Amino acid sequence: MSNAKVLLPLIESDVEACCPPLTERPFNAEEAERAARMFKALGDPVRLRLFSAVASHAGGEACVCDISDVGVSQPTVSHHLKKLKEAGLLTSERRGTWVYYRVEPSVLAAMGQLLTTATSA
Repeated sequence: MSNAKVLLPLIESDVEACCPPLTERPFNAEEAERAARMFKALGDPVRLRLFSAVASHAGGEACVCDISDVGVSQPTVSHHLKKLKEAGLLTSERRGTWVYYRVEPSVLAAMGQLLTTATSA
């Protein structure tokens, strides 16, 4: 049972929902807001380490017990994980006493698409 699966409009199942590549055209206000939320969440070194720990963990999913050693207290880890979830970068599921975090493949695909060079058709 999922306690808190969160994917905000930043990334939906359709990878193109976020934004076009930065080099394709200027962002409109909504696209800029979505991208800024993502970059703001990843702009903190602890959050970036946590995101990387989850993304690089076997199966793209990690128990909080496996990723909490980032040099800050457990409440601070929880705060940063919450911020990553609010930005739509992580989802979570409670299993017993532990919470497992996952980076959905569509999130990584959309991030990659955002940072690629636009190609002309």
